[in-house]
Amino acid sequence: MAEVTMEHAAAGVLIEAAQEAARNAHAPYSKFAVGAALLLTDGSIVPGTNFENASYGLSLCAETVAIAAANVAGRLRDVVAVGIVGGMMKPGGGMAGDEPIYPCGRCRQILNEAAQMGGRDIAVYCASGDGRELRVHRLSELLPHAFGPADLGIETRP
Repeated sequence: MAEVTMEHAAAGVLIEAAQEAARNAHAPYSKFAVGAALLLTDGSIVPGTNFENASYGLSLCAETVAIAAANVAGRLRDVVAVGIVGGMMKPGGGMAGDEPIYPCGRCRQILNEAAQMGGRDIAVYCASGDGRELRVHRLSELLPHAFGPADLGIETRP
């Protein structure tokens, strides 16, 4: 796991925001709720939650929803960190699960787009559904040798 600097102070806030987002998960098929929360350069937080669809391939992951929301606000280049939490939905609310969850491969690539456009290696906080277990990584650990905007000649922030 990577050493993480200033974003560490925001880890708890990010996980709480991700847990709050997960309460709104639309997961009637898998019953697996996921919440994500992005930390932006000004300290603001952008949440996202998974949104399943009866045509399974059209479902959206929480991280993708959060990145899209940041982009809509013109803040794609400002992502500093992401907190992710998930687990099986409990009757009456909350999530079960004592192991941290990680972004899927597609979401790692989506997160990489924001990271490279912002010129930074973002912190990724992966938490269990109950929020008791937390693992910290840099995106480059989870997606080494990533393909991104610079590979296509797109200018990114230094």
